[in-house]
Amino acid sequence: ATGAIGSAIARQIAAVPGYEVVLICRDPEQADRCAGNIIQDTGNRRVRVALADLSRHSEIQTLAHNWVGPLDVLINNAAVTPRVLSHTPEGIELQFATNVLGYFWMIAAFTQKLSEGLDPRIINVASYWAGGLELDDLEFERRGYQNDAAYRQSKQADRMLTVAFAEQLKAQGINVNTCHPGDVDSRLSNNLGFTG
Repeated sequence: ATGAIGSAIARQIAAVPGYEVVLICRDPEQADRCAGNIIQDTGNRRVRVALADLSRHSEIQTLAHNWVGPLDVLINNAAVTPRVLSHTPEGIELQFATNVLGYFWMIAAFTQKLSEGLDPRIINVASYWAGGLELDDLEFERRGYQNDAAYRQSKQADRMLTVAFAEQLKAQGINVNTCHPGDVDSRLSNNLGFTG
C-alpha cells in the first residue's frame, strides 16, 4: 500500500467518514510514513499498518489468523516488476507469487471475514496491459524472462482470477471486481520502461 496507486487508494478510502483503513505492507518504515501521511491528509485516525510480504503464503495466513473482526472491502493491489528473474524462498517466480498468488491467497484467507462484513467486496487491481498468459510456462523456465511479459501475464491471470472468484463467491454475497487504475508515474511503471 505504499506505492503510488496503493497509497492513493488508501487515501481516498480514509477520506470517507467512518472507514477504518488497514495498509498491508512489507517495509515497516515506508508503511508508517504512508500511514502518517494519510492520517495527516484526511484527519482519519483509524489508519493502521499490518506487515506482511504478500508473495509469501505463510505471512498471509498469519495475517488472516491475527485479524480481528469482519472485513468489508479487500483491495488487492500488491505488485512487483523485478528487472531480473527472481524467486521467493519457496522457489516461485516473484512476480507471479506477488501479483497473482498473493491475490488468490488473500481472497482465500479472508473470505470468511468478508462474509461477515457489510456489503462485502473484493477489488483486484489489474491493467489494460494484461495479456500474453502462457499457462505452460508461467515461471519463465523455457523462455527468457522479460519483466513486462511477466507483468502482462500476471495481470491477465488477475482478470481471470476475478471472474472465477466472482462466480464462486456470489452465493456468499461477496461482490468481486477488477479495475485498471490508469497510467501512473510510479516505480512499477518505471521498472517496465514507461511512465504515466
